[in-house]
Amino acid sequence: MGTSLERLIATTEELSTEILRAQLDTPSDIEAFRIRFIGQKRGLITQLFKQIPRLPKEDRRTAGQVLNALRKKAQATLDSAHQKSVSDPVNLSEIDLTLPGRKNQWTGSRHPITLALSRITDIFHRMGFTIAEGPEMEDDWHNFTALNFPEDHPARDMQDTLFIDEKSPDQPRIMMRTHTSPVQIRTMMAGEPPFRLIAPGRVYRNEAITYKSYCLFHQVEGLVVDEGITMADLKDTLYRFARAFFGEDVKLRYRSSFFPFTEPSAELDIWWNLPDHPDGGRWMEILGSGMVHPNVLEAVGLDPERYTGYAFGMGVERPAMLRYDIKDIRLFYENDVRFLAQF
Repeated sequence: MGTSLERLIATTEELSTEILRAQLDTPSDIEAFRIRFIGQKRGLITQLFKQIPRLPKEDRRTAGQVLNALRKKAQATLDSAHQKSVSDPVNLSEIDLTLPGRKNQWTGSRHPITLALSRITDIFHRMGFTIAEGPEMEDDWHNFTALNFPEDHPARDMQDTLFIDEKSPDQPRIMMRTHTSPVQIRTMMAGEPPFRLIAPGRVYRNEAITYKSYCLFHQVEGLVVDEGITMADLKDTLYRFARAFFGEDVKLRYRSSFFPFTEPSAELDIWWNLPDHPDGGRWMEILGSGMVHPNVLEAVGLDPERYTGYAFGMGVERPAMLRYDIKDIRLFYENDVRFLAQF
């Protein structure tokens, strides 16, 4: 059955009644209530939030308001039960007074970047991709040279790259990686095709901090290398991902572009609805992609006459901004409890 606002509201009313009738007399009752309603993995309210992207665009705001109210009601019931359990008389003979004391803690939640990254990796995992990791400090060869960056490419400049040592003719230059593409190089050098992997992780660039860019951000790189891989395979993968992450009605477009490590290259834009914008919204670039350049395959010892492949790289912050309707990327890094408590 499809998702509709009416069905979601009916389910919300049923859960609201169940919350009001809940008997939370013991710690086990309280924990079972928390898991059932607001648990991060299988909580009923959490699962309802995941249905919002499947609703028609005009119904999503209403659905979000209804579910936020339900989540607040469940949290208030949970907090009240915790408070009651603390204030109730306690039989001291049943307590080990030699144990260290414990203070009441804020109920934690997962960071929106963590939520988005988990969602992205889960989608690609279900599409058959494995996960690869690599160091955050890289040398020039893995970060640039093996990826077909010319010696005079602007990305090698201090304005884009955070170097951590002085330039020396005797030693390879070390830097904070500017993308997770070096993980692809290391993986291809350590194995044999076929490759089908994603490389999530933190990356660093010496950029001006604005509402849509930051000096630290997260990326997910993807790589597929085998015999007979084409641009059509790449576009199909990205289209499936966009529908799974943003919803079936996602509006997207491809634009031709240039990257040293892919040829041909393209960028993928997602339409970002902005009610206050004169055009009703604007296009936001979320990833770059293309067919792996033959020079990259040769750098890792693969025959470009036999193997072809595609690669893509996306930031995590921008898809998270689109998915959760966040207008400023800096909110992710300010540790404002008022912001974090919404997730």
